[in-house]
Amino acid sequence: MKFALEFESAGPSVVKSIKQRDLLNTWLRLYARNQSIPRLSEYQPERIEDERPDLVLYTVDTLTHPPRLTIQSNGTRMSTAYGNTGKGRYLDEYLGARLAPIVMPVYYECIARRLPAYTIANIDDLYGRIVAYERMLLPFSDGGSVTHIIASLKTISEDGGFEIKNLLRGNDKLPVPKLRTIIDRDLFHRAPGRIPSGDELEFG
Repeated sequence: MKFALEFESAGPSVVKSIKQRDLLNTWLRLYARNQSIPRLSEYQPERIEDERPDLVLYTVDTLTHPPRLTIQSNGTRMSTAYGNTGKGRYLDEYLGARLAPIVMPVYYECIARRLPAYTIANIDDLYGRIVAYERMLLPFSDGGSVTHIIASLKTISEDGGFEIKNLLRGNDKLPVPKLRTIIDRDLFHRAPGRIPSGDELEFG
């Protein structure tokens, strides 16, 4: 793939955020049935409304090389962090020439491996406070190639408060990668429980 980077092998425990772990566990329960990635329509996490501001939905066109991802979500925290909404735009064009070489390989690896990806990068906000940007990608398919990806994006600062507006475009420093993994071990959910039912996911 273009912009090839190294990825570590990891299990679900690599994910720090409890809420992201819940999203991953729902995906793992579906994956474990047939050892294959689920359909988007099957994915019904609990408390999805609480997480919606941190989620971004993409459609994936794997007929191109590299694949093209189109942003299908609007009004998320990603829009605030990047300074503008990206709905309807190609992700690589939305990111721009500076960020695309850092970010796109994570999506390409998720698509190629058909497995969740999890990364952490440090970013300075406008006031120089270090913010940890935790990204988890979950792939979905209608039976063939990857057709959708849901990204869960979390921003955390040990300094407490930070400025999210223009976080990813507000200074000359690029994000510093701290962890880059593909979750390819222990692909099952240990805790018993049923897959929650409910309305299908909708992304505004």
